[in-house]
Amino acid sequence: MFTWMMENMATIIISTVLILAVAAVIVNMVRNKRRGKSSCGCGCAGCAMNGACHPKKKE
Repeated sequence: MFTWMMENMATIIISTVLILAVAAVIVNMVRNKRRGKSSCGCGCAGCAMNGACHPKKKE
């Protein structure tokens, strides 16, 4: 087992780094969604999907 780990250490390290990077991006996207921030970053004023993305609250 130890020999296999030593032979594949570079692959294990690169895979771990990539998995951590993807997880960080997903966590950031979820946090931004909860805060109500737009995912595109250009604002909602000129967006064609403005009404569907942020529906107005009923009073």
